[in-house]
Amino acid sequence: MDVQVAPLRSWDDFIPGHDRFAVPDFKDISKWNNRVISNLLYYQTNYLMVAAVVISIVGFMSPLNMILGGAVVVLVFTGFVWASHNKEFIRKFKKRYPATFVIAIVLSSYFLISFFGGVMVFMFGITFPLLLMFIHASLRLRNIKNKMENKMEGIGLKKTPMGIILDLLEQQEEGINKLADFLAKAKE
Repeated sequence: MDVQVAPLRSWDDFIPGHDRFAVPDFKDISKWNNRVISNLLYYQTNYLMVAAVVISIVGFMSPLNMILGGAVVVLVFTGFVWASHNKEFIRKFKKRYPATFVIAIVLSSYFLISFFGGVMVFMFGITFPLLLMFIHASLRLRNIKNKMENKMEGIGLKKTPMGIILDLLEQQEEGINKLADFLAKAKE
């Protein structure tokens, strides 16, 4: 299946009034995780635009450190994904503790970049956009279009860049389970 770029959602939909935002239920981690993943998939192009603006500003102020930081993060991410596909212990760890796996990637990138003296660039140019995405995805309530788009992505009818990244990080449920849930809700 070809990779499709998700459409840019209207900024009124992306940042609506305060009534479309709510603090997640921290006691129900699976529901919170579902909200975050759904919003990451639905608003992925908007998140890319916000990240591009922040990265451009930081890159303009310190271009060499930004390029170095981006290269380190890409190499560390690629190394971790390669290791998780080729080493059984790491594969099981990633499957069991996916959030810890993502934190390990960020911390490893941080320590490597600190050797080159680009920590502030890492903090503002790479980590800050990720933090903004996570906060928005955690607080933004989903709507019907969001849920339908995510079901199409989940059952394999669409494949987007964010979906591929989430699959590599083992952050998506199995396609069969999503298909079963989708069909069960469609019958109701």
